[in-house]
Amino acid sequence: MATGKTTVARMFAKLGAELVSADEIAREVLSVESSVLARVAERFGSDLLLPDGTVDRSRLAAIIFSDPKAREDLNSIMHPEIITRLQRRIERFREFQDADRRVMVAEIPLLFECGLQSLADKVVVVAAEQGTQEDRLISRDRLSREQALARIASQMSLEDKVACADWVVWTDSGEEHTERQVRDIWSEIADGLQVG
Repeated sequence: MATGKTTVARMFAKLGAELVSADEIAREVLSVESSVLARVAERFGSDLLLPDGTVDRSRLAAIIFSDPKAREDLNSIMHPEIITRLQRRIERFREFQDADRRVMVAEIPLLFECGLQSLADKVVVVAAEQGTQEDRLISRDRLSREQALARIASQMSLEDKVACADWVVWTDSGEEHTERQVRDIWSEIADGLQVG
C-alpha cells in the first residue's frame, strides 16, 4: 500500500509489457450494473452509493480499514470475481501473446494475502520504508497518521513480502532511481526470454 506499485507497473508497460491491474478489475467489478455492487450495497448499505450509482470508495475504505470483519466481508464478496477475471486475462495472454508483448505484468496488491503466487512466473515486490508509505497515504488519501498506520497494518508485512520476491524495487529515492531498478529487472527478463 502506497509503495508505488502502479507507477512501477506503468514503467514496465512503457518498456513493452502487457499490463493487467487487479485494482482496475476491482473497479470493473464495482461497476453500476454489477451483481457484486448490489451485494456490496446490501452488506454495507445503499447510502454508500453515490448519485451516479457508483460506490463511494473513500467511505467504503474508511469502513473496512476500521473493522476487520467488514474487510473480511468485502473481500469475500469481491475477491472471487476479481480473481476469476484476473486468471482469465493472464490465461488469455499466455495463449495469445505475440512477439512484441511477451511479458505480462500483473499488478496485484494482495498477491500473497490471497495466495495467488501461482499466477506469476516471477514476483516483483514494490517497496518503500514505512515512513514513506505513511506520508504518501496521508497526502494521497488525506488520512491521519493513525489511519495510515491501521491501513498498513491490515496487510502482510513488507519484510515478509520482500522475503518472497524474485526482485524488489525500492521507491523511496525518487522516480529516476525507481526507473533504473525497473530497467535492470527488464534487462534480466529480456535476457531470460532470449535464452528460453
